[in-house]
Amino acid sequence: MDLSNTAISLIRTYVPIIAGAIISWLVSIGIDLGAEANVALVTFMTAALTGAYYALARVLEKRWPILGRFLLGSSRVPEYTEPQAQQ
Repeated sequence: MDLSNTAISLIRTYVPIIAGAIISWLVSIGIDLGAEANVALVTFMTAALTGAYYALARVLEKRWPILGRFLLGSSRVPEYTEPQAQQ
C-alpha cells in the first residue's frame, strides 16, 4: 500500500494526538478538582503528553525503525521536496 506524503504526515501527526488524549484521560480518572479545573487539567495534560509521546516515539523509532509503525501509525517518514520555481 503506497500512501502519499500528505497521508503519512497526517497519520504520524494524529496518532500521537490521539495517544496523548487517551493517556491524559486515563491519568485523570479519579481526579475530581471541579468541572473547570478538570477541563484545564486534561487540556494541559493532553498537550504535554502528546509532545512527550511523540518525542519518545521518534527516539525509539530511530533505534528500532519498526516501532514507527506501531507508535506513529506508519514506519515511513514523509519526504519533503522544495517546490519547483515557476518560470
